[in-house]
Amino acid sequence: MGSSASSWVSGVFLRILAGLVIVAAVIIGIALGLSLAETANITSQRDFEEFTPALPTKILDSKGTVITEFSADEKRELVALRELPRHLINAVLAREDPDFYTHKGFSIRGIARAVYGRIVDINLGGGSTITQQIAGSLHTDRTEMTLTRKLRELWWALQMERRYTKDEILELYLNYIYMGSGTYGVEAASKYYFGHSAREISIAEAALLAIQFSSPSRYNPLDNPNIAMDRQRVVLDRMIELGYTTVEEAETSFKQYWDNYDYTRAAVSAYYQREDAAPWFSEYVRRELDDMMYGSMDYYRDGYTVHTTLNLDHQREAETLMAQGLARANKEYAASRGTRLERAERTYIPIVELLSLAFNLGGIHAATDAQTKQKALTRYIKVVNPVVDMAALVFGIQDLKGITNAGFSALKERTEQNVVEGALITLENDTGYITAIVGGSKYDLSNQLIRATQGRIMPGSSFKPLYYSAAIDSRKFTASSLIYDIPMVFHNEDGTPYIPLNFKGEWYGPVLLYNALAHSMNVPSLKILDSIGFDAAIDRASALLGIQDPAVRRRTFPRVYPMGLGIISVTPLQMARAFGVFANQGRSLTPIAIRLVEDRNGRIILDKEREVRQQQRQQDTFQVISPQNAYIMTSILQKTVESGTLASGSGWGAKFTFTDEQGKRFRMPAAGKTGTTQNWSDAWAVGFTPYYTTAIWFGFDKPGNSLGLSLTGATLAGPIWGDFMREIHQGLPLRNFVKPTSGIIDVRVCAKSGLLPTADCTDGTVTLPFLEGTAPVQACNLHGNAQTLPPVPANDYITLEDEALLSTLKLPTLPPSLQLDLEEPSDDPLLEKLPAEPDYGFELPSYNPLLD
Repeated sequence: MGSSASSWVSGVFLRILAGLVIVAAVIIGIALGLSLAETANITSQRDFEEFTPALPTKILDSKGTVITEFSADEKRELVALRELPRHLINAVLAREDPDFYTHKGFSIRGIARAVYGRIVDINLGGGSTITQQIAGSLHTDRTEMTLTRKLRELWWALQMERRYTKDEILELYLNYIYMGSGTYGVEAASKYYFGHSAREISIAEAALLAIQFSSPSRYNPLDNPNIAMDRQRVVLDRMIELGYTTVEEAETSFKQYWDNYDYTRAAVSAYYQREDAAPWFSEYVRRELDDMMYGSMDYYRDGYTVHTTLNLDHQREAETLMAQGLARANKEYAASRGTRLERAERTYIPIVELLSLAFNLGGIHAATDAQTKQKALTRYIKVVNPVVDMAALVFGIQDLKGITNAGFSALKERTEQNVVEGALITLENDTGYITAIVGGSKYDLSNQLIRATQGRIMPGSSFKPLYYSAAIDSRKFTASSLIYDIPMVFHNEDGTPYIPLNFKGEWYGPVLLYNALAHSMNVPSLKILDSIGFDAAIDRASALLGIQDPAVRRRTFPRVYPMGLGIISVTPLQMARAFGVFANQGRSLTPIAIRLVEDRNGRIILDKEREVRQQQRQQDTFQVISPQNAYIMTSILQKTVESGTLASGSGWGAKFTFTDEQGKRFRMPAAGKTGTTQNWSDAWAVGFTPYYTTAIWFGFDKPGNSLGLSLTGATLAGPIWGDFMREIHQGLPLRNFVKPTSGIIDVRVCAKSGLLPTADCTDGTVTLPFLEGTAPVQACNLHGNAQTLPPVPANDYITLEDEALLSTLKLPTLPPSLQLDLEEPSDDPLLEKLPAEPDYGFELPSYNPLLD
C-alpha cells in the first residue's frame, strides 16, 4: 500500500515538474519571439504568401500500380470576410479564439490551460490561437508534436500579427483550413455540408462549421450526426454566453436545422470526377484514412503515398463479372415480376371482385381500389412528377418543389425495393489482404453504400457452417452422423412453434451430416442447433464473425430457431472473414485494406499492417478454432463444391481445373456454401481455396421483394463465384489445404449409414475426417441381412396430439367452384414445381398428419 502511494506521488511530482519545464520553455520562447519580432526585417511579403504546394495523395495497389489520386483541386472557394454573415464569424471566434481581436498572436491563458491538461492527462483543448493555427499550417508541420515546432509556430504568428490586420488573418484562416471530406475553407465546406454558400448560412449551420476546424472527421454532421449535434450545442451555448446571439435565435435555428436534416445522406467526398481504377475500393480506403489520419493530417494536399492490399487484376474481374450477374438478375427479376403481376391481375383479381360483389365484402373490394390508386401513383411518380419538378425550378414555385421532392423520395424507395444490387469481397487467407471490393452496381453520387462492408444482410444457409463447427467440437456430431430430414416442429424459448421447410418443400429422410450441409437441408441443421444449444452456436458464430461486443452479439443473434437458417444481419466482409478462418487453419483473419502510409518525403508515418500483426500476436483469440476443427469443416464444405449447391457454380470442378508449367493438369481444392433467404430475397455464395476467400451477395437494399425461384444462391451467386475464383487462380501452383499432423483420423464409411462399410454396402463409400475418438466403430446395419435404420427419435415429427399446433396449420377450404382440380392438366408453370410425395426410404408412423 505504501509502495503504490509512493509511486503515485512520484508520478504527480514528475508531471508537475514536466509542466513547469514546459511553461518555462514557453515563456522563453515568447521572449525570444518578441525580441525577434522587434528586430527581424521581413523583406518580402512572399514569405507569407508562398504556402507549401499541395500534392495529391496517391493510392497504390499491392504491386505499386496507381489506383487513383486524392487531391484538393476544385474544393477550395475563396470568400471575402466582408461577405460572410457576422454569426458565422462569431461562431468561429466563440469556438476557436474568443480573444482573437485583443491578443498579440498568442494567449497565455490558452497555453496555461493546455499545459494543465497535459499535467492532469485531460484533453482541455489546444493552446493555439487562430493566428498560431494558420501560422502553423502555413509554415510548420503540425503533425510534429515537439516544443521546437511550437516555438517556430509562435514566431511566425508574431510576424503575421506585425504584417497583417486582424481581419486579414481571419480571412486567410476561414479560406485556408481543411474542413473535412476534401473541402477547404468555409465556402466549399458550406456547399458540401449544407448545399448552399456560406453567405447564406444559418446560426445553427455556422455552429456546425465552427466545430469542423478542430476535428472534421469526428464532428462530421453526415457521418456522426449525434456527436456533431452535441458539440454544436456547446458552441451555441458559448455564443449565447458571449452575447453573439440570443437563446430564442439559437433554439429556433437549431430546431429548424435538425427538423429538416436528411439522415439518409452519406458523407462521401466529391471526388467522382477523378480517374479511378477501383472506385469502390478507393472509397473504402478514403473512409479508413478519415479514421486513421485525424487532426491536421490532410491527405487531400499533403502528398501521401498509401500502399494498399488491392489486386487490380482481381478488381477488374470482380467488376466485370458482378456487372454481368446484376444485368442478368435484374432482367430475370423484371420478367418474372411482370409475369406474376399479370397472372395475379388476370386470374385472382377478378375472383376477388366476384366475391366482393356476391357476398358484399367491402373489405376485399377495397383491395381493388387500392390497386387502382397504386397504378395512378406509379404513373404520377414516373411521368408527371419530373415535369412538375421542372416547372417548380423554372418558375421558382417552392411549394411545388416540396411536393416533387416527396415524389422523388417515393421513387427512390421503390428503386431500392425493385432493383437487384450486389456485393463482392475477396480476402487473401494468409494475410487478410482485401484484394477486391465491389460495393454495388455502380459507384456514383446516388449509389454510395459499400454493401460489401456496410450492408447488414441475412446470410441464409451460408450461415449454417458456423454452428456446424461448434457441433463438431461438441463431439455429439461427426461428419457421418445420421440425421432424419423429415417434417418436424421446434419450440422457441417462449413456447412459440416453428416449422422449417426445405427448398421446394422436398424431404430426404435419413441423411449424413456432411450431405445435409452440402445440400442445405434445414431440419437436420436445426436439429444440430437444438442439440448443441443456442449458447454454443452463438459463441462459435461470434468468434468466427469477429463479433466481440456483448451488446452487438445480443442484437445480432436472436435466440430463436430461425437464427439457425441465417435469419440474422451480417456483412459480406464478416462472412468472408468467418470462412477465411476455416481456410487459415483456424487462425484469426483480420481484413486490412491499407498496409502503410508514407509522407511526401518517403517517411513511413502509419504502418497499419505492422499494428495488426502485433495485435494478433498479443491476442488470446488468435486461434479462433482448432486446426482439426478447421480441417474437418473445410473437408465437409468441399463436398458442397463437389456435389452440393456449389457444384453447378463451380462447373462440377471444371472451373478449378488448371495446367501447371509442366503441362500437367490439376484441380485446385475449393470449399464453400450457398445461401438463399426466405422468400428468395437474398442469394449468397461464400467459398474459399487455400489461397483466397470470396463472399458474393445479390438482393435488394430494402426487403419486401423476391428474386424469384430461378435466382438463388446456387443459380445466381454460385456461378459468379466460380467464374471469379477461376480467374484469380490462373497461374497459381497447386496448393492443398493443410491437414494437422495429429488429432485427425480419416475413415472410410458407408455413404448411406455413416458406419463402417461391409461387403453388402451397395450405395458406395466415402472417406471422411474425424476428431480422434469420434470415428464410428460399428459396422453398417443398413445393408445386408439386417437392413435396419435407427428408430426416428421421439418428438421428431408432428403428431396428432399437437392439436393446438395443428389448428394453426389448417388451410382454408374453398367453395367447390373455386377449387383447382389438380388431376387436370394445368398451364400454370408454378403448379409444375410442386413436389410429389417424397420417398423417405423408410416408413414413418402412420399418424404423421403431414403425410396423410
